[in-house]
Amino acid sequence: MDVDVHFYCTVPMDDAGADGPAPTERRYGNDAVIACYENLEHWAKTADQLGFSTFWLTEHHFQYEGYEVVPNLIQFGQHLASLTERIKFGQAFNVVPQWHPIRLAEDFAMADVLTRGRMEFGVGRGTVPREAETLGGVVASGDNEMGVDQDRINREIFEEGMEVIRSAWSKERFSFTGKHFVFPPPGIPDRGATVQDLTLIPKPLSFPELPPIFQPCTSPATIDYVARVGHVGIMTSGPLERVAATWDQFAEIAAGYGRTLAAGEGRAYHTNIHIGRTTEEAIASGRDGHDEFIKFLSPYGRFKHYKNGEVPFDFKPSIEDTMAEETMAIGSIEQVADQLGRFASRLDLRRMLLFPDFPGLSREQIDEQMHLLANEVLPRIGVDLDQQAEG
Repeated sequence: MDVDVHFYCTVPMDDAGADGPAPTERRYGNDAVIACYENLEHWAKTADQLGFSTFWLTEHHFQYEGYEVVPNLIQFGQHLASLTERIKFGQAFNVVPQWHPIRLAEDFAMADVLTRGRMEFGVGRGTVPREAETLGGVVASGDNEMGVDQDRINREIFEEGMEVIRSAWSKERFSFTGKHFVFPPPGIPDRGATVQDLTLIPKPLSFPELPPIFQPCTSPATIDYVARVGHVGIMTSGPLERVAATWDQFAEIAAGYGRTLAAGEGRAYHTNIHIGRTTEEAIASGRDGHDEFIKFLSPYGRFKHYKNGEVPFDFKPSIEDTMAEETMAIGSIEQVADQLGRFASRLDLRRMLLFPDFPGLSREQIDEQMHLLANEVLPRIGVDLDQQAEG
């Protein structure tokens, strides 16, 4: 089983917690952003040394609040590859409707070539109107009345963009005509003729095969799409029975499209983690970061599924609520190992993305989280990162 780590890319935040400033009242300058980048450089080296498979980053733009401050995951991942030995770098996720699809295809292919195959391509549709509309797209958002039409347009742009990217990567020559994109545009003159098709330079190292494409599965329509086109579906955290239902449904849908998946194949599981030597230590050291994370995301309805959905749209769970739901893996070494082990067994996991990056944790504290995970938790569920790194 491959085990990866995922980072939100947050600036140092010494006042995280329920009693800290409201997210919209936070404002950080360039020095804090650079400090985040320096931390990520350090954590990438730690993850590389410990044997984790892939180091995933998160794309966002214009975030003066300081929670997610890496706008270009391919560029930064390529930089981190130059500082490390063997770990891969993934994008969780490139927000495709915010990018020109051919430029995104080119940028990833170039980084893939220059890092000798140490890049992982992840894609998503986006969640933040401030970013999407500024960068030329649209997105339906959980905190406003933007509705069905915005979501439909966003999905159309995303799916057309992905068709362009897959064609550019897998064909020597490609063209595309859709509702939102036409490549090449008609009538381009070129030395006595007009351009009829395009050739991507360079292509990923896997050419003519596609590299793996990872995508979160957060709605029925997206689950159907990901299963149909052959992306790796990432199932986000939640109670085991709910994750397992989606996990199994994904395989059934894929089979309906003629794509037979072995147990655990074609899917990955993602969850936040926070580990202590004891339960009390985990709660004490994790509460402020958990509560800041909740405070930041609850207006988007991210926790509305708690308690079987019998909570307000903007529900703000306590760390005890989260532990009871097993929506994140928080607790002692033994508790976290038990939870991850049950998920790994039920889902026949081949890949886990684990997220130790609570806001407010110091460089040393997140180092400790990765060391506890690698040396204390994963061996209890039969995962040897030294073997993973050698493989």
